[in-house]
Amino acid sequence: MAFHPHLILPLAAACALANADMPVQRPASAKICTTCHTTAADNLRGHFDNLILKNNSFQMKIDERTEVLRFDKATLKVVTPEPAANAEAALKSIAKGHEVRVQFTEKDGVKTAVAVFAKPPVKLAASETISLDELQKLVAMGPEKGKYFLFDSRPAPRFMEGAIPTAVNLPFPAFDKHVDKLPADKGALVIFYCSGKTCNMSPGSLAKAKKLGYTNAKVFVDGMPAWTKKAYGVLSPASLKAAFLDTQTPLVVLDARPAAEASKGFINGAVAADPAKTADLLKTFPSAKLKPPIVVVDETGGDAAKAVASDLVKAGYVGVNVLSGGFKAWQAAAMPVESGALAAKATFVPKPRPGAITPAEFSKIAELAPAQRGAVILDVRNPDETKNGIIKGALTIPEPQLLARLAEVPKGQKVICHCSTGIRAELAYHLLKEKGYDVQFLPTEITIIDSGEFTLD
Repeated sequence: MAFHPHLILPLAAACALANADMPVQRPASAKICTTCHTTAADNLRGHFDNLILKNNSFQMKIDERTEVLRFDKATLKVVTPEPAANAEAALKSIAKGHEVRVQFTEKDGVKTAVAVFAKPPVKLAASETISLDELQKLVAMGPEKGKYFLFDSRPAPRFMEGAIPTAVNLPFPAFDKHVDKLPADKGALVIFYCSGKTCNMSPGSLAKAKKLGYTNAKVFVDGMPAWTKKAYGVLSPASLKAAFLDTQTPLVVLDARPAAEASKGFINGAVAADPAKTADLLKTFPSAKLKPPIVVVDETGGDAAKAVASDLVKAGYVGVNVLSGGFKAWQAAAMPVESGALAAKATFVPKPRPGAITPAEFSKIAELAPAQRGAVILDVRNPDETKNGIIKGALTIPEPQLLARLAEVPKGQKVICHCSTGIRAELAYHLLKEKGYDVQFLPTEITIIDSGEFTLD
């Protein structure tokens, strides 16, 4: 066959157009689920998110994206570790962030869940497990005196966010490549942990260790979630930089060194935290409900930092970590240093959910005349709610009807969705975002009266 170079460009253009028309293949499973599971074509694996009973809908997170699923309470099958009276009660019992598998059907772009399976806790023999109290006693002694080896089976990004003191990262997905981290003595006490009762990575590590001949291997089944409720964790300077600073993840850094010493050099944004005055610090501290990540620093990762961290854990804060090696280790790693006066008060603003608009920005737009907004305000509440009042000029389409009435939503300008609490507005955001709209949503409560005036909580 003759080769014609002049055909290359037209052919390439044709291929590009064909590929542009093809639907983007999106992963059906969260990355962490693929470690242990494969996923059928009509299934999704991820983490349970918002439940909206009013609209017979729920959201599930698959890594960075969100899936919106409808359901029929009369026919939906829900399997949870503890039996429930009905599908609605079962859905309510699934905690936000819990791993789930969802079987669904799809019609006209709408996914309808026909079955939801909440991941059950792992089952191991009593002889293969170790309790939180037992592990705490060992960690307090340290590996040499306690004669144990502790391994974190989670992937490296999770380990970098904070780990149990004395733990070494041995990710289950890469276990076979790093068996050299295991002790030479196969009779030594080897302990694995991961992300909690439903996580299969530490039990998987246990099975691999036993197959290699380790006779005293155990699993701390409750894992990192249970540890953080009772004790502080640790992270290295490199982990702090990679997991929080480089990703611009909000956190609180507390410096437990004497003020005169700390002022010579400290981590950017650090707040002064006198170990003898933690009670005073807590009076103006961000609420524990916000679950702010907290890193406590002293000179060497010693008693001062540990005292402040322990006080915060006792006060109900989770995700509290001590910087391993302290400020000396931070400097030795050539990390950025600030000087001057440390902040006196800790502040924390959670990272907004994707697509969220701040209440202040929403108010600024909504208070303008409709023609001056440069945006469409889309009210996705139900008719029984909108009859009591809508923002002047707002477009009203109940969220369950949104896909069927998509032609009513103009595509040439920004669309800002709201409901009464932000949950259904977020559903609408994901549906419109998938269809190519420039869209945001209001993630807070709003009350609207018949004059069109509104107040935000």
